[in-house]
Amino acid sequence: MNQRDESAAARVAELEAVITRHQNLYYNGTPEISDAAFDELWDELVALAPDSAVLARVGRDASDGFQKARHVLPMGSQAKAADPEEFLAWCEKVRLPEYVVEHKLDGASLELQYEAGRLVRAVTRGDGMTGDDITANARKMTGVPERLAVAWSGAVRGEVVMSHETHAALFSDKANCRNAANGLMKRKDGAGVEHLEVLCYDAAPAGLYDEGPDAAFATAPEPPFDDEVAKMAWLGSAGFNVVETAVLNAPFEVVDYRARVMDSRAALPYDIDGLVVKARLVDMDDMKRARPERQIAFKFPLEEATTTLLDVEWSESGATYTPVGIIEPVRLAGTTVKRASLANTNTLRGMGLRIGSKVVVVKRGEIIPKIEGLVENPEASADIVPPSSCSCGATLIDEGTRLYCPNPACPKKSLHRLEKWLSTLDVMEFGETILRRLFDAGRVRDIADLYTLEVEELARYERMGETSASRIVGNLRAQNTPSLAEFVAGFDIEGIGVLMIEKAVMAGFDTLGKLRQASIAELAGIDGFGEITAVALADGLAALGPAMDAVISAGVVSIRTPDTKGGPLSGESFCFTGELGSMKRSRAQALVKSLGGTVRNSVASGLTYLVTNDPGSGSAKSKKAVSLGITILDEAAFLKKAGLDQGPDGR
Repeated sequence: MNQRDESAAARVAELEAVITRHQNLYYNGTPEISDAAFDELWDELVALAPDSAVLARVGRDASDGFQKARHVLPMGSQAKAADPEEFLAWCEKVRLPEYVVEHKLDGASLELQYEAGRLVRAVTRGDGMTGDDITANARKMTGVPERLAVAWSGAVRGEVVMSHETHAALFSDKANCRNAANGLMKRKDGAGVEHLEVLCYDAAPAGLYDEGPDAAFATAPEPPFDDEVAKMAWLGSAGFNVVETAVLNAPFEVVDYRARVMDSRAALPYDIDGLVVKARLVDMDDMKRARPERQIAFKFPLEEATTTLLDVEWSESGATYTPVGIIEPVRLAGTTVKRASLANTNTLRGMGLRIGSKVVVVKRGEIIPKIEGLVENPEASADIVPPSSCSCGATLIDEGTRLYCPNPACPKKSLHRLEKWLSTLDVMEFGETILRRLFDAGRVRDIADLYTLEVEELARYERMGETSASRIVGNLRAQNTPSLAEFVAGFDIEGIGVLMIEKAVMAGFDTLGKLRQASIAELAGIDGFGEITAVALADGLAALGPAMDAVISAGVVSIRTPDTKGGPLSGESFCFTGELGSMKRSRAQALVKSLGGTVRNSVASGLTYLVTNDPGSGSAKSKKAVSLGITILDEAAFLKKAGLDQGPDGR
């Protein structure tokens, strides 16, 4: 195992330990970090080790002094979707004819066990198979029938919650309803548990999961548990309080339903943190899995606001047209938001958006705000009409996920390729204005043309001057050893970025020649590729081969050979925050990787350096780095470690 693999393995082990610790704190009512911080750790582990056992393991609640009891209905974990893109990807995989959608309560899980219609046991989540027996406390809670009208044996799963009204009136000293409810439900003296309520959402007859002599009860006559809707109806008729449920026919209907619930959830009596989306027909084999595949938790964003869609602009990037929503200004995550991403025409049509729509806008971290759902369409709303033709005269093609010009000779594609090259290689000061002037004059039409520019020629352009021209040419020629990933990504092949080529390099396709010679089947076998990406890369390399050769044959640019022996930053990890002066953050991250280091998106134990140009800013990352004893580097110190102590070009 090389140093990079050892570093990755160490980070996975660290994440597993930290996540397990915070899961236990969360389920026992004493969380130390926010949901957003926990999700950041979780997502990093998913990216590094998607098969980690920790991802399939539930958090454990535990209380000293309670007897342990086994579950009848195992309490496994759920897959989660943080946004519509992840949810729609799940829908594409499971392809359900309809979707049962339930409010996901932010409480504490509880299993109510019945034998011949009589409550015999109430068991907390525990480790998912065994939990604490808190029957005496549960009997005092609202929504827990002591006896059922029928002699049924089995288990009912619910969530112990506290209403906002009760929290405000009696337990405002607790941070939130969930913490207050969790603490009360496991009090040995049972004081205050009468203020709690159990809302139910699942049930299974005894013996359905257990087999053999260890079964909790003998199997009793079964209600219609093969259908989620019928199950909820039976629970309600049996005297249980149940969560709110809807049945929807299409994925985007669920997306819009989520938006409506987000808009109105402040008026709900209980806290909810998302939706649970299930198949209507129950698949018992799937339900027995540690993480069922036919249901998912569709989480709410931590920052959202409701506003009005005023207009749609079509952003042109090369020959691709992307809708951008112009919205009624709204405060979100501490800033005033006026524009929000709409992704593509599938999003517009799927959500049923119109000019004048009331929409939910979200913002996560530093990502651009996004419209994530339709709340309602007022009567005065108007259709959104996408553009139909390109400025080159070609009719646009609308594939749903992309609206683009199919003309291979479209000037926009050539100009965008030049912009992409300068951006990918992080060539400073070569602005859009001068590039456009050179392009329109016919002086620069492809990437190789850039490297024929001379200072004297540029200096003759209006408002340029010899000093500016010298810096531009110097910066261009200084960034002359891109990695293979940067080189290929700079040619703007549709859907192929630096990360995709880095995956190809990791798979052994570490030279331009190897990439060109690879078959589509070989490329499709690369982790994260698939056939569509493989075809796009192969076609792009073939079409742009002459242009790539022209750049290399000019003798100015050479592809940097990957370091297979471990670079000077091997074993060190870096997290960047804020803006750098000499290069973009993406370029700095690529530099770290090229020198054998690793890049992290968050500050956590084990991080070697936090890089920031404002160490005294008091930002959350800086404070956390200080508390963990992590070294903070300014840009100059980072460049020195990277061997660029005279600046990004080494001069």
